[in-house]
Amino acid sequence: MIRFDNSYARLPARFFASQPPVPVRDPALFALNRPLAERLGLDADWLAGADGVAMLAGNAVPDGAAPLAMAYAGHQFGGFVPQLGDGRALLLGEVLAPDGARFDLQLKGAGQTPFSRRGDGRAWLGPVLREYLVSEFMAAAGVPTTRALAAVTTGERVIRETVYPGAVLTRVAASHIRVGTFEYFAVRGDTEALAALTDHVIARHYPGAEGPLGLLDAVIAAQAGTIARWMALGFIHGVMNTDNMAVSGETIDYGPCAFMDGFHPDTVFSSIDQRGRYRWSEQPQIAVWNLAQLATCLIPLMGEQDAAVAAATTSVHRFPALYQAEWLARFGDKLGIDATPEDQPLIEDLLRLMAAQRADFTRVFAGLTEDRARDEFTDRAAFDGWAHRWQARHPDPARMAVANPRRIPRNHRIEQAIQAAVAGDRAPFERLADAVVHPFEDRPEWDDLARPPLPDEVVPRTFCGT
Repeated sequence: MIRFDNSYARLPARFFASQPPVPVRDPALFALNRPLAERLGLDADWLAGADGVAMLAGNAVPDGAAPLAMAYAGHQFGGFVPQLGDGRALLLGEVLAPDGARFDLQLKGAGQTPFSRRGDGRAWLGPVLREYLVSEFMAAAGVPTTRALAAVTTGERVIRETVYPGAVLTRVAASHIRVGTFEYFAVRGDTEALAALTDHVIARHYPGAEGPLGLLDAVIAAQAGTIARWMALGFIHGVMNTDNMAVSGETIDYGPCAFMDGFHPDTVFSSIDQRGRYRWSEQPQIAVWNLAQLATCLIPLMGEQDAAVAAATTSVHRFPALYQAEWLARFGDKLGIDATPEDQPLIEDLLRLMAAQRADFTRVFAGLTEDRARDEFTDRAAFDGWAHRWQARHPDPARMAVANPRRIPRNHRIEQAIQAAVAGDRAPFERLADAVVHPFEDRPEWDDLARPPLPDEVVPRTFCGT
């Protein structure tokens, strides 16, 4: 029995399209996140059985669910699209966990919806496994994120640039409401819906916020913390469109995402980001741009318009200072110090040194904990000069050990796991999935997973999967 309470489904009908998932031919469980099932109060053994797999595949709708495709718009690479929406995902409903916390349960790859726009509504196994691995690592590393409950194969084929095995991801989130959800109603001049959505988000995520301006301030603060954590892990989202920014502050929509190996601030992986709009160094600025779009949506709800514009502008302009404080705190943790603004040159000098020598992002910071970071540099004298300044700050190794992951879901390891899974071998995925949810543990049996790619293993481009 799943304890559903579907508050989003109680909003006006224009917020979504109600429909059941489209059944698949031959569902089979590929992966199940038992700790997350327990967090949600779900019976993992039932989920792994025939009835549970039928639900996870979209072949059965459980009692109390209210499946729907959410409506939203979005700025995609700066260009506005007035109608997007869930084109291959369905929100089954909202689960109330044993402690009363509320979580969305969504099937990604559940078939066509009214928002599919000529798409098939399906997902293939590769992007499903990528999102599973990366989102669970992010959760283990302390980043606000959607989660992966299960991956199910469908027994069907999905056509992209070639033919792939189909799959469905069961995704868990505090909610799937996006900046683009607000844009959907704003572009239509539907202030009644904007007001209802604002009230819903405040009640669900920010009960202390007062009105639309309070909501804007809360989302800005949440995003400042999340983006700083991305930066501190060398994470590149790859497609920071407004429809991919959750107002909860969670990282959402892991498409062409990746983590850097050799560090450079202008690194891009996404095959569709040909101009580097969403490169690592630009992510904080894009967050500001996206939040400005949210502010624009909320202004009609904020009273006299000139005063509303001024107040919203002031709020958005607070992001850089909030982000900078979060950035200092996160990189301070990575260096084992209580970072102050005076430490910013120390941090930036290390990053410049890493960029000049393409030192491995993860291994440098993990190596600082164990006095082996020097080995990651070709110009070791330059590193020694920096390290002398850093040691003068008396870093705390214990603090660093829980801030610097020993291993990440590296792009080449994800690709190897996907290729093996497509060939019928799930062992590489299972091993990687186990390792990335224990990112700070010293486990010799996983040392090879911390190794950067060899030249013939480099995966320079990632793809969206749609």
